[in-house]
Amino acid sequence: MKELLIEEELAEVIDEVTDREKLLLYNDDVNTFEHVIDCLVRICKHDLLQAEQCTLLVHFKGKAVVKTGARADLEAMCQALLDEGLSAVVGE
Repeated sequence: MKELLIEEELAEVIDEVTDREKLLLYNDDVNTFEHVIDCLVRICKHDLLQAEQCTLLVHFKGKAVVKTGARADLEAMCQALLDEGLSAVVGE
């Protein structure tokens, strides 16, 4: 009985990890570093250093995963980023 419970809990953890989606942010020639950093802090709940690093990755690589999580949460963040004039998608 105890082994079955542990196996069920492990299965739930594995499902939670594998169900994670990605929020990708794309580079553009319009938005400033400051605006992107501010959006990542406010919308994606990044700390300042994380937001700065993601912004640099987006700038130099053209895109970067800025958040992972449940699809519904990421879609709300994605829409908020789009509303701020950034280019973002969930998935890919």
